[in-house]
Amino acid sequence: MGSEHILSLTSIEEYLRSLPRWVRWRQWLSGRRYRIARFSDRATPLVIVAHSFRDAARARQVALVVEKDWAEVPQPCRDAYDAILFHAPELIVIQLRRKNICGCLGHRHVAVRESPFAEPHEAFGGARVGEMDIAYERVEAWSALPLSDTALDVKFLEGSRLKEFHAKQLRLKLLSILLHETHHLVTSNESEESVRARSLAFYRDSLASYVEESLATLSLTIDRSFSRFG
Repeated sequence: MGSEHILSLTSIEEYLRSLPRWVRWRQWLSGRRYRIARFSDRATPLVIVAHSFRDAARARQVALVVEKDWAEVPQPCRDAYDAILFHAPELIVIQLRRKNICGCLGHRHVAVRESPFAEPHEAFGGARVGEMDIAYERVEAWSALPLSDTALDVKFLEGSRLKEFHAKQLRLKLLSILLHETHHLVTSNESEESVRARSLAFYRDSLASYVEESLATLSLTIDRSFSRFG
């Protein structure tokens, strides 16, 4: 990794606050906001979610994906992306959109377009910057594995956890797309089929693990509730 010092959330926040006043006012008036997140098990990449002020709640979900959901997926799932994250740009900018005109879930960008990160700065400490976009509403509507997703819906249909399951399912889809596009940033020549196979396997195995743990907990709760009447 090429950064000269460990990047911190504070250093990036201070950099954004140090931009010329007219630049900050222009960003504010245009509704542009930034949220910064870090994977819990590694110093880099640092993830910067660029979003509209209207999508602040969605940006929080993407940050949660990085800060919490990544740490909760099974170790073999994380291992599948260990080398990719190690070689990824130290700063990854996500342009969070509602939809893409082309209908895609996301893209890696050949060049960085988000203006505060488009040029090198001493605050980055020599870190490489990569960029992608993710279309949030498109991800919400996406059936990653239609048959499996429908079967899992049925498992939770009778329980109060259906809403919780759908929220987790969405975050795991977002995480798989983030990893998918990061894979493209690292190995731009690898085929889309190969990259997609890895990210879908990550989503499938992570979701299956979550469902298994959730149903086990639900069964235990039901057993304890009935035991009170024994």
